[in-house]
Amino acid sequence: WALHLKNITISLSGQYECSFATYPYGTKAAKIQLIVKAEEEQHYVKEVQLNQTLEIPCREDTTSENLSSYPLKWLVGENGREEELVTKEPSCPAVYRNGSTLYRQRVHLALNNTLKIFPTKITDDGRVFSCHVVYHPERVQKSSTTVRVFGK
Repeated sequence: WALHLKNITISLSGQYECSFATYPYGTKAAKIQLIVKAEEEQHYVKEVQLNQTLEIPCREDTTSENLSSYPLKWLVGENGREEELVTKEPSCPAVYRNGSTLYRQRVHLALNNTLKIFPTKITDDGRVFSCHVVYHPERVQKSSTTVRVFGK
């Protein structure tokens, strides 16, 4: 027996019970507590000097969590438009998306899934870099970082 829920919202959180009659043992029941979480997204601001190396960690809170066992991707966005920079599948090398002439030679994915950009340019100011970790097709954690570039 299975309960299938569609269009999940936080209001569906709660305790669910399944019960059915069995012969000759009587009624059997099982309970499960469902907790529906909102999409997990964190926002950061990173300041960097012009022409320096910008390092953006995928997740600021990953000390206990190993991201290498999950697919992830880095995107860059501006004015509501997002462009994929790098994708990483578990146990595979990173795949760089060369569509962006602005980041083609400046982007590198470090071993800890930190995005490195060198050198920073004034055009990086105000850009939003986001890391999407796919723990499950229906559970994606997003971390976005707005970059502020300062001259010397």
